[in-house]
Amino acid sequence: MKIICIGRNYADHAKEMQSAVPETPMFFMKPDVALLKAGNDFYYPNFSKDIHFECELVVKIAKAGKSIDRQFAHKYYNEIGLGIDFTARDLQKKCKEKGHPWEVAKAFENSAPISATFIPKENLDLSNTQFRLEQNGNVVQNGNTSDMIFDIDTLIAHVSQFFTLKTGDLIYTGTPAGVGPIAIGDTLKGFIGDREMLSLNIK
Repeated sequence: MKIICIGRNYADHAKEMQSAVPETPMFFMKPDVALLKAGNDFYYPNFSKDIHFECELVVKIAKAGKSIDRQFAHKYYNEIGLGIDFTARDLQKKCKEKGHPWEVAKAFENSAPISATFIPKENLDLSNTQFRLEQNGNVVQNGNTSDMIFDIDTLIAHVSQFFTLKTGDLIYTGTPAGVGPIAIGDTLKGFIGDREMLSLNIK
């Protein structure tokens, strides 16, 4: 199972990170041990002092495919979930400064919380799906698929050019603006529309 994460897929997030808006989808990978299943707490690791949340819609691949044409991409997924891409921002900054890869800041264990359930795509308008993240009861991120630079079908077509997508693979589709730090004692809750999808405590 692969965890594929899309970077800078919302222009407002690219702007807040002082980064250019990409002309083609950007992606990176997380290992399977990065997945933190719903119901588990997130324990703040001792190698970072500045971990940020990034809330994202997640697509679960339903069948294997390689070099998928965009017009057929909708046949390769049936469900949408919600996840968080935790990022060790202090480590990321050091990697950027040295021109090093970012895996140490993005791919660490439990850095990819995922919702327990997924919503059938036919129950959503994927051109206008709203999602949000709350931190201690306050809304910190509010996103909508209408603001994606690259829609889900485009992402699947692009990523599948480089390697085979397999059943169960997850694509984290990018985060909107509003990313910020977590602290021990926080509670994070994520929603698609009004449906609570995930809740975790920071320990």
